[in-house]
Amino acid sequence: MVQTIFNWSGGKDSSLALYHCLQNPELDIKYLVTTINDAVDRISMHGVRTELLIKQAESIGIPLYQIRLPEMPGMTEYDEVMRYHLTKFRAEGITHSIFGDIFLEDLKAYRDARLAEIGMTGIYPLWKRDTHELINEFMDLGFGTVIACTRGHLGHLAGQEISPELIAALPTDVDVCGENGEFHTFAFKGPIFSKPIAYKTGEMVFKEYKAPKNAADSCTNTPGQMDGFWYCDLLPVKAAN
Repeated sequence: MVQTIFNWSGGKDSSLALYHCLQNPELDIKYLVTTINDAVDRISMHGVRTELLIKQAESIGIPLYQIRLPEMPGMTEYDEVMRYHLTKFRAEGITHSIFGDIFLEDLKAYRDARLAEIGMTGIYPLWKRDTHELINEFMDLGFGTVIACTRGHLGHLAGQEISPELIAALPTDVDVCGENGEFHTFAFKGPIFSKPIAYKTGEMVFKEYKAPKNAADSCTNTPGQMDGFWYCDLLPVKAAN
């Protein structure tokens, strides 16, 4: 059996990739690994509260492993932190790392190079699949996901749940899975969860910042280029007694 970690962002692509991996009896997923912006205690890039991330992991039933990062780490700092944790995983006998990437060649090459340095190999369950097919499969399986943040020009989508109607209304230059970094999501229900994660939408916040300096957190922007994102704060809802 292959010992693996799963790189969990909390969004729809991670959810669908994990769904497929859980169907494979040869894969033994030891941890859901998530990078956290330590300054605000939220999932890196997605801006989702760690409290909701923990609820996801509890519902999935796989231990959560948090990697805490400063708000805007440089490439060298990011690589050093990740190498430290990957080396720990390798010492536990973990040989593979699973990602939900679909078609970003540069990002895959970066991930594979860093893994190879410590003797690990990447697994990409969704690689090169058509994104229209993926989003339809995601919805057909009964997953539910809400858009947690968007690029500036798509701010009207933040806080909306993905539906066939929303997908059909997206501009033609927007990938339906947001693979170019157009939007990020939070998955709250579906076949990998033992129970849905209750949430409600909070305030909308616009943040402008320089594009991340590390390849793992950037999509199409040149490092150092200014960018802007709308974030919809997703708030945990406590279950009724």
